[in-house]
Amino acid sequence: MSILAWIVLGLVAGFIASKLVSRSGGSLVVDLVLGIVGAVVGGFLFNQFGAGGVSGLNLYSLLVSVIGAVVVLAIYHAFTGRKAL
Repeated sequence: MSILAWIVLGLVAGFIASKLVSRSGGSLVVDLVLGIVGAVVGGFLFNQFGAGGVSGLNLYSLLVSVIGAVVVLAIYHAFTGRKAL
């Protein structure tokens, strides 16, 4: 998958995850950057548990990326003291 596809997938996953984690969303730029990181983390986590990771621009990859972004955003909110959920 190209770097541009990772960025697009991460941006979409970051937006969705920010709405899931904080309901109102947070800083858009921070949430989108953490979404890109979350796409990578989601792929890594799914590979560690024996499932397929991010395989392209499809719904399964979006689900994996959103789960990874939720994990990253929850950790970020825990460290910064922001209210999550």
